[in-house]
Amino acid sequence: MLNNVQQSLVASLVSAACLIGLSGCATQQGADQPTAQATSNKPNVIYIIVDDMGIGDIEPYGQEKIRTPNLQQLADEGLTFTQHYAGNTVCAPSRASLMTGLHSGHSQIRGNYELGDFTDEGEFGQLPLKPGTTTLATVMKQAGYHTALIGKWGLGGPGSYGMPTKQGFDYFFGYMDQKQAHNHYPTHLWRNEEWFALDNEWLDVHQALPAGVDPHDPKSYQAYLREDFAQERLTQDALRYVKEHKDQPFFLYLAYAAPHAALQAPEDEIDQYEFEETPYGVDSKYLPQRRPRAARAAMITHIDKGIGQLTALLKELDLDDNTLIIFTSDNGPSPEGGADLEFFDSNGQFRGVKRDLYEGGIRMPTIARWPGKVAQGQRTDHVSAFWDVLPTLADLANVELSAKTSGISFLPTLMGQGEQPQHQSLYWEFHRPNGFHSQAVRIKDEQHGDWKAVRFYPKNSDKVTAIELYNLKDDPSESNNVASQYPKIVKQAARLMDQSRTRSFMDEWNFDFRGNKVSSKGTNNK
Repeated sequence: MLNNVQQSLVASLVSAACLIGLSGCATQQGADQPTAQATSNKPNVIYIIVDDMGIGDIEPYGQEKIRTPNLQQLADEGLTFTQHYAGNTVCAPSRASLMTGLHSGHSQIRGNYELGDFTDEGEFGQLPLKPGTTTLATVMKQAGYHTALIGKWGLGGPGSYGMPTKQGFDYFFGYMDQKQAHNHYPTHLWRNEEWFALDNEWLDVHQALPAGVDPHDPKSYQAYLREDFAQERLTQDALRYVKEHKDQPFFLYLAYAAPHAALQAPEDEIDQYEFEETPYGVDSKYLPQRRPRAARAAMITHIDKGIGQLTALLKELDLDDNTLIIFTSDNGPSPEGGADLEFFDSNGQFRGVKRDLYEGGIRMPTIARWPGKVAQGQRTDHVSAFWDVLPTLADLANVELSAKTSGISFLPTLMGQGEQPQHQSLYWEFHRPNGFHSQAVRIKDEQHGDWKAVRFYPKNSDKVTAIELYNLKDDPSESNNVASQYPKIVKQAARLMDQSRTRSFMDEWNFDFRGNKVSSKGTNNK
C-alpha cells in the first residue's frame, strides 16, 4: 500500500491535472459505464503484449537464431502487420496509449514516472491513471465482456486509483509496479488487490558480480538463481482463466514482462541454446548472467511456448473460431542486461532501439489471428498504432465511444471488408527525467512515400536540434537525412509537432523542462 507521503504526492499530481483542465476528473473523462450488452456470439479477444521485443526477434519477421514456431504458426494462420507502431518507446507511456486510445501528445502518462524503489517495501508503482479514465477494459466491460489483465501493468501501484481493478478490469494477476517486473523471479505478484506470494527469496536484480570472482564459472551465479518463474505463472493463470470463462465473452490482456532485463529464465530452458557467450556482470547495472544470449533467446521461446499452449487450449475448448488474438510488443528492443541486439538482429533493418523514436524503437512485430475472419497467411502494410486498438475493439464489440481518442479503427483491415480510413500523420513524444526530450512524426505522402521527421531537445540546454527528415519508402532504415532537400516537408513536420500536443500537467513532460530548470526558450508547449 502507498504510505501517506506517496498518497499525498499522487493526489497532488492528479489534482493539478484536474485544475489545468486535462480531460476533467469530475466528469470522468466521458468514461463508458458498464452495461449488460453481452451476446453469445460476441468474439473473445486476447491481446498479448510482450516487453522490449524488437521487430526482428521472432521468426515471422526473419529471426533465424531464436525459435518461435508458435508465433510463426500464428502468422501463417493470420495477418502480419509490417507498419504497426507502439504508443511510445518506453513502457508506461506506450501502455497508457494502448489503454486510453490517445497518443503521447494528449495522453495522461507521457513518461516513466516512478514512485518508490525496487524493494518490496518501496513498491509504489508509477504515476497512476486518473479515476474515471476510459480504458480498453471499461470499453470491453461496457460491451458485456468479462475483462482480465494477466501480466505487467505499470499504470498505478498498490493502493492507488490506477490499480487495474479500478480501471475496468474484473480480474488482475501479475506485476502492478513495472519496477518489480525487472525481476522474473520476484517474491510476489498481485491477485486483484492482494499480495500473491511466490516461492522466491528477494533478489536485487541491479547488481554486479563481486570483485575477484570468475565470470565464466557457473558457481559464480548460484546466488542469483531462483525457482518460481513469474512468466510461467502468467501463462498458467491465462490458461486457467480461459477455461473458467469459456462460456461467456472475455477480453484477456496478457502482458508478459519478458524479454525485458534482467535476463532470467529456467536453467534447463537456457540450456537449449548454445551460443558463443561473453558473460555479463562485471560492473553491470542488471543481474549478472553467464549466458546472456542464450538467456534472452530462452525468454522469448518461453513466451512462444505459452502462446502455443493458449492456442491449443482454444481449439480444445472449441473457442478457436470465435477468438481474436493480437500479438505485439510495447517498444523496441533494449541492450540492457547484456542483451546482444546486433547478434540477433533484433530491430531488423531499422535504426534505433528502446528510448529512440527512430523506427527500431517504435515499429512493432504485430500479428492478428481469427480463423475464418482474419485473412490467413497474409501481410498488410496498413499504417496503424497502439492508439488505434481501442477504437478497433470498440468497433468490433459494437460500442459507441463517448471519449475522444487519437485512433482510427483498423477493423476493415482485420476483416478484409469495407474501406479502411488512413492516418494523415502519426505523432510521438518521449521524455526523460533528466530533461532530454524528443519528438517524431510520420506524414502520409502517397506520391513520394511517407516521411518521418525527428527532433531532439538535449538535456541541460536551451537548444533544439534541427529536424531530421527521412523518406520511409526509399530509406526505411533512416540512414539518409534529406531535410535540406525538402524544406516544405520540414516546415509541415514542425507544424505538426507543435499542433499535435497539449501541455502536460507534469513539468518534466514538457519541452521547456531541461533537467531541474525551465528553459527560457521553451517551445511546443501548447
